[in-house]
Amino acid sequence: MKQKQLEFIQGLPKVELHLHIEGSLEPDLLFELAKRNQVSIPFSSPQEVQAAYQFNNLQSFLDIYYQGANVLIHEQDFYDLTWAYLLRCRQDNVVHTEIFFDPQTHTARGIGFDTVINGIDKALKQGKEELGISSQIIMCFLRHLDQDSAFETLKQALPFKDKIIAVGLDSSEEGHPPQKFTEVFQTAIEHGFLTVAHAGEEGPAQNIDNAISLLGVSRVDHGVRCVDDPKLVAELIAKRTPLTVCPLSNIKLNVFETMAEHNIVELLRQGLCVTINSDDPAYFGGYMTANFIAVAKALPITNKELMALSFNAIEASFICDTEKQKLREKVEQYGNKDAKL
Repeated sequence: MKQKQLEFIQGLPKVELHLHIEGSLEPDLLFELAKRNQVSIPFSSPQEVQAAYQFNNLQSFLDIYYQGANVLIHEQDFYDLTWAYLLRCRQDNVVHTEIFFDPQTHTARGIGFDTVINGIDKALKQGKEELGISSQIIMCFLRHLDQDSAFETLKQALPFKDKIIAVGLDSSEEGHPPQKFTEVFQTAIEHGFLTVAHAGEEGPAQNIDNAISLLGVSRVDHGVRCVDDPKLVAELIAKRTPLTVCPLSNIKLNVFETMAEHNIVELLRQGLCVTINSDDPAYFGGYMTANFIAVAKALPITNKELMALSFNAIEASFICDTEKQKLREKVEQYGNKDAKL
């Protein structure tokens, strides 16, 4: 990758659609919150925390991910976590973000739903005012828990419906197919929520198909296993169903052995609405710019195609058409400016 393309990526306006806010908990902040909240952790320094951020599959990652979440107790903690992420967004020129949060991870520990959502929302509102970064919140159900727990979480969310644009489905995909949550997603849709779901990451292409047909999702999180089913790929292209792909995450969790083997550029060229996202950046080694750079270093991709990834993310976002047009113009102006240099 040439230096000029590196500079192009750094300045490119970006939109993130697949970010777990708990997965942006950097070692320094984890250590600080553990101290502040007097939570015992088996680490004596942020460096030891960083060294512990090692895993070889989705489940081993989730084990340490949930352990790290234990330091998040007060509304201020969730605010601090979200604000730190927004500062990284500003650094990476992310102009809009739609973040996931996992209420069950916190309510199971006795943390109030309101504590979590209000802390996140407060930071996002400040991000819009002070940093010019627009945002949406997506509440995810943990798929390793049962549907009754998801229903209880949905009930807890209803008083805060004005703050939550959609519901999603995350955690361990293996053994927990979309059909396990058909009823709760139907109820969420009846309450006016949009729906998304993780599918086709470690699970089969059939999970993608089922997430669309049974859960009514308007976009698929990950979805890279779609290539195992050519008929599904054709349908995704025809319907412009977005895939929120997370390149560095896919390598870290051995979905692909190397970035050179990743299929994101191939999917883009086939006409799928693929996007680049950071997933759990504190654990997977990179925020948005790092993910774009990792793809560009390993795979041949043009600046026009890099812009297409941003255009796709704008198209796939849950903002109104007027706001989408404003973001498109931002990307277009950036591309035109670069072309004249």
